[in-house]
Amino acid sequence: MKSRKTLLLLSILLAVVSVDAQTEYNNQWPQFRGPFASGIVESNQLPDRWDITTGENILWKLKIPGLGHSSPVIWGDRLFITTAISGSGSDSLKVGLYGDIDEVGDRSEHEFRVYCIDKKSGELLWERLVHKGVPVTERHTKSSHANPTPATDGRYVVAFFGSDGLYCYDFEGKLVWKKMFGRINAGPYTDPDVEWGFASSPIIHENRVIVQCDIVGDGFLASLDLETGKEIWRTPREDVATWSTPNFFNKDGERWIVVNGFSQIGGYDFDTGEELWRLGNGGDAPVPTPVFAHGLIFIHGSHGRYQPIFAIRPEARGDITLDRESTTSDNIVWSIKRGAAYMPTNLVYGNYLYNLRMNGNLTCFDARTGEVIYKERIPDAMGITASGVASNGKLYYSLEQGDVVVVKAGREFELLSRNPMDDLIMASPAISEDMLFFRTQHYLVAVGNFK
Repeated sequence: MKSRKTLLLLSILLAVVSVDAQTEYNNQWPQFRGPFASGIVESNQLPDRWDITTGENILWKLKIPGLGHSSPVIWGDRLFITTAISGSGSDSLKVGLYGDIDEVGDRSEHEFRVYCIDKKSGELLWERLVHKGVPVTERHTKSSHANPTPATDGRYVVAFFGSDGLYCYDFEGKLVWKKMFGRINAGPYTDPDVEWGFASSPIIHENRVIVQCDIVGDGFLASLDLETGKEIWRTPREDVATWSTPNFFNKDGERWIVVNGFSQIGGYDFDTGEELWRLGNGGDAPVPTPVFAHGLIFIHGSHGRYQPIFAIRPEARGDITLDRESTTSDNIVWSIKRGAAYMPTNLVYGNYLYNLRMNGNLTCFDARTGEVIYKERIPDAMGITASGVASNGKLYYSLEQGDVVVVKAGREFELLSRNPMDDLIMASPAISEDMLFFRTQHYLVAVGNFK
């Protein structure tokens, strides 16, 4: 009888721990695109419509000085975000569908800052000036000097400003360490002197910080100790400049870092940095982040000759580059040669992969087979840079001109609402504890149902 009672008590405790762990996990949005860059946290309380003018379902709105395209990250009740404030007094931004390679030309001194905010009230808990100086490299007219999204593990927050440094703070705002990597110029490989601005975000796993710094000539992937900033390994990469964030992959005890690229899409051993597989013929200006679902690795890019989507088996090893005619192989379940999104990272939600291009064309694929389910267009989309997020059967997409559209997930396209934010939007949103967080050009806005 005693053993039965013990087993019953243990079962109850395990159930409570499981529920608490799931609740706690749903509160976190620790890196770019949230847990494992999926863009997904389930919540049945998120609204699908709100009104920034009347305040309907607007929980709070906080002005953020300067300019930054970094997304908010969240742990518990703390939200972190970065910005760069120009000494010129101008934070110009040119959005829309255009192909100019122009730089802004602002060589004034900038303040690079990290903010810690109470996610429920919007109260500023602390801010830190992490660096002050003229940015090492220029930025594109559509870019900022605070593109990378920070990362957190609940103890530390890591903020990356490319050539202007990587900084680690504890949750009370104390600087733990900083590291400078020198000049990291992310620009078109066809015009190596052009400077567009760095954008790859750091990620944190198992007390390690992973950074992907792809530039023409001296690119690398590196692992650093989270508590000290000490470099554990650095693996050279011979690719073009990229703006993609790496991702951590774990299956059956195998731990990889998976990265996007042009000629060197690949998987690397988490512990050693050894390259395990590589794939060529990606887009030649890689931006999207790898995502994982249905036992597959999904990677896409869209620029230049190729605009592919790849669905890769985790068992891949060696060079798995497809020839010009092939779309499948022993390592690649399905792929397309053209049609992938350029800026936004795809959503894989339920059985479907949602591919949204900058002009508003949305293609829904069967994620397992690559079958096209539908092709539709989001009306009046004049440029899309932010990646979408999903929750409770809904897809949330931010348009550069300042509207957030909500699309019903599933086999049938249905536009549920269009919500103007009265400001430009370049950053991807975050989800935490029945709230949506949108970073616009000038504000951070919390959206949720009033209780």
